[in-house]
Amino acid sequence: MRQSKMLQKFRSDGFARVCGLGHYLPFYVRYAAHYKFDGIWFDLEHRAMDAREVQAIIMMCHHNDIDCMVRPPTLERTKLYRYLEDGATGFLMPLVSDPQTASDIVQAVRFPPLGNRGMDGAGLDGDFGIGVWRPESNYNADSNRETFLITQVETLQAVANAEEIASIEGIDGLFIGPADLSLRIATQGDGELTMEKAIETVAAATAKHGKVWGITAGSVEEIQRYREMGAQMVPWGGDFSLMNVLKECSEGLDSVPGA
Repeated sequence: MRQSKMLQKFRSDGFARVCGLGHYLPFYVRYAAHYKFDGIWFDLEHRAMDAREVQAIIMMCHHNDIDCMVRPPTLERTKLYRYLEDGATGFLMPLVSDPQTASDIVQAVRFPPLGNRGMDGAGLDGDFGIGVWRPESNYNADSNRETFLITQVETLQAVANAEEIASIEGIDGLFIGPADLSLRIATQGDGELTMEKAIETVAAATAKHGKVWGITAGSVEEIQRYREMGAQMVPWGGDFSLMNVLKECSEGLDSVPGA
């Protein structure tokens, strides 16, 4: 089974370089791998693709030896572990606010003894059976070791439950979604919780239980600050950055007489 580059970084207290992708752009996967990113955050929560397009992107990641971290649009157990069978390296699960939901996801995507994932072995993750259907196969244990599960902290309830969620075996880390969380703090909070306190709470909870944490950032300076606080994943760059490429090209054309 393919080894996860992000998990290698996490386990050595390193920083995983992750960029985002939300559209069907196969070439982007090759570029990300070429420029030394460890993983691609493949967003299917807010972006729609058909099943074959999803399989193709995940297969491109596998072929280019870069992790595919899927943010799925569902909690349905069979649909979740099909992403893994198609070659995804792990999950970024949105809106996980309580320990029971986190435990249910572990049950869906981990093989026994950690969870209760269904066994097949015919997918890309098992080399279409070649690496699984043999007596010496360690497919189940390999999958549990080389796939990851990170839950998103996007509600006040998730912040309150951060330590309990982080303590669950099979959960690899917590990821703060600052846009959703800050909106809820502003509209549902009592004035006690701030974003800074929420970040400190998550960082402390994951440190206590030996898990990783991450967050999105708006600048390299923010990435540096979060890294100094112990963050091991702050995604940077994405397909929407192509807008800046066209902006620069358009500005360049503005300087050409007659263009």
